[in-house]
Amino acid sequence: MIVHRGIKKFTAKNPVVTVGIFDGVHLGHKYIIEKLVSGAENRNGESVLVSLWPHPREVLNQSKDAVKLITTLNEKIKVLSRFPIDHLVIMEFSKQFSELSYCDFIQYYLVEEMNIRHLIMGYNHRFGRNREGNVKKIRDCAEKFGFTVEQLTPFTVDGDRISSSLIRQSLMGGNIEHVNKCLGHPFFVSGRVTGGSRVGRSIGFPTANIVPDAPNKLVPGDGVYAVEAVIADKVYPGMLNIGTRPTVNTNKGTKTIEVHIFDFEKDIYDQLIEVRFQGRIRNEMKFGSVDELKCQLKEDKKVALRILSALKNI
Repeated sequence: MIVHRGIKKFTAKNPVVTVGIFDGVHLGHKYIIEKLVSGAENRNGESVLVSLWPHPREVLNQSKDAVKLITTLNEKIKVLSRFPIDHLVIMEFSKQFSELSYCDFIQYYLVEEMNIRHLIMGYNHRFGRNREGNVKKIRDCAEKFGFTVEQLTPFTVDGDRISSSLIRQSLMGGNIEHVNKCLGHPFFVSGRVTGGSRVGRSIGFPTANIVPDAPNKLVPGDGVYAVEAVIADKVYPGMLNIGTRPTVNTNKGTKTIEVHIFDFEKDIYDQLIEVRFQGRIRNEMKFGSVDELKCQLKEDKKVALRILSALKNI
């Protein structure tokens, strides 16, 4: 997959194109990608996925409540690279870009810059200013410029239409099992290990503090999770806590992401880490003493190992 930052001097053979945000790269997106790749093969062309960045809501929403992302840009590129896509185009979304009409967007970007041959659209996708470009209008515009348009049917899981918004809601509620089912892969957080208070080390459960690689990365709701930690391409079992550590936290209200990697003694300070969430163990709790916390952590480890072991048998 060739990654393009913009479309100047872009070239592709008989491009079959899809355009979207693709936050999370969930099963609905994978359905679109499958159609994109097969559509390119059927037309003796190349598949082109155009991903808008930053997220339109981040640009257009001026409130402090910026959209939280299931995948950062780097994470999105990593997941998309697993598919047989020929070209990934990261297209800058700006206020000026948002004011383009759907037909101007098609003419200036898809036709003149990309020489599009076929466009694949999700079931509810619209183009242009105020999302005014529905599939009928886009087909009329496509006829004018000599390419074809295909709109896909909705993709559902357990009767629910898969969407990034639905996944964000499940993430905030800590429902990792549902999130992973909708994504078709484990939800993960990428970041760098930073120094902590070392309280965990003093009770036999050393932890690595993780700072996500983007400030608007969405993390699951507070609680304890079974995870796999990936360091330098090697996978380790572990458990992770998201929250304020109410039993031992002297800096009240400060939320952290801390992973305890089982049977792991290496110093990984300032290293890059990826943590894959595989299951939820429990809510975060305040204990009466550090000894009570230590006993609970031993039980949490047993649960985490059961969850991770079950994955290997699927």
